[in-house]
Amino acid sequence: MRVQIFRTLHILLIGLAACLPIWAQDRSSVINSEKQAFRLVTLLNGLENPWSLAFLPDGRMLVTERAGRLRLLSQDFKLNPKPIEGLPEVVAQGQGGLFDVVLHPQYAQNGWVYWAYNAPGPGGWGTALARGRLQDHRMTEVQVLFSMQPKTRSGHHFGGRIVFDQAGMLYLTLGDRGDKGRAQKMDDHAGSVIRLHDDGRIPANNPFVSRAGVLAEKWTLGNRNMQGAALHPKTGELWTHEHGPQGGDEVNVMRSGLNYGWPIITYGVNYGLGTKIGEGQAKAGLVQPLHVWVPSIAPSGMAFVSGTQFPHWQGDLLVGALRGQMLVRLSLDGEKVLGEERLLQGRSRLRDVRMGPDGFVYLLTDEAQGALLRLEPVKP
Repeated sequence: MRVQIFRTLHILLIGLAACLPIWAQDRSSVINSEKQAFRLVTLLNGLENPWSLAFLPDGRMLVTERAGRLRLLSQDFKLNPKPIEGLPEVVAQGQGGLFDVVLHPQYAQNGWVYWAYNAPGPGGWGTALARGRLQDHRMTEVQVLFSMQPKTRSGHHFGGRIVFDQAGMLYLTLGDRGDKGRAQKMDDHAGSVIRLHDDGRIPANNPFVSRAGVLAEKWTLGNRNMQGAALHPKTGELWTHEHGPQGGDEVNVMRSGLNYGWPIITYGVNYGLGTKIGEGQAKAGLVQPLHVWVPSIAPSGMAFVSGTQFPHWQGDLLVGALRGQMLVRLSLDGEKVLGEERLLQGRSRLRDVRMGPDGFVYLLTDEAQGALLRLEPVKP
């Protein structure tokens, strides 16, 4: 009887291991990249389509789930079963839901937490920005700082990344909402980066602030769907990447008042048809991307490598891939991409990439049972 029980348990354990991701089955294996060996460690499983994470000063973490839940993790990566309360209504529709979460640069002094989400309104829904203060597992003093216009009932292309620059200005990426013509409209928020003060006021030096018929929040136009954004650690400029159509994913540097071309120019083609979109791949007055992926990798999440843990990757750009199911490392010389390395191929859809305050690289996988992962360097 005892032998039979042991055999049954053994079979169950084998079956469970077969259902686990590759990295959960062998946490001790070393992955060799071109410049840096590392281990991939699973810190937490069971997140529902996680989208973003933020590191609190006391070692805890905030994680968003696209379905509309903001979750709190303890210092040892234990998930509080109760979502944080007090958020405005989130519409989880198609690609829409709860997106990025970031802390104010002076969080230790003011306690502000910012998040992007799909908000309801006249005509449907669209990307919005709110902030609040976390107290006793509830967001208090919640303020909605921005809500894109016009709203529609499309379930596509929300953008949703938030970045603060070195002067404390806030940038929010917005997708074209699946309607490509909106990205060129000056009286439409879609397909742009918007720039605000930390309290939602419009900066007086925004590029279109004095032009009649133009939304003063707009910082750029001609963007398709930016789901990765990060501040360059040396130049302080905002870098983004965006989804192309069938092919043509891009990496760009966002600069005041520039037109990034969508859908007039693109390196992608029409889905299923392979036919040209717009006027080709280049046109005078429209920005050329720094890097293009053809075929598409569906990029999401990005971070510049900093700190001392990964010295051989210092200054490189890390990009997660959804369709490509990998982590891409771009080596850079200023704004020139010198090389591309593809890591963790076939592992999972990677939604977010973050540098932790400990210098490790943190990843979120976009799955119904999503995971929080950490890259840990292997010292020679």
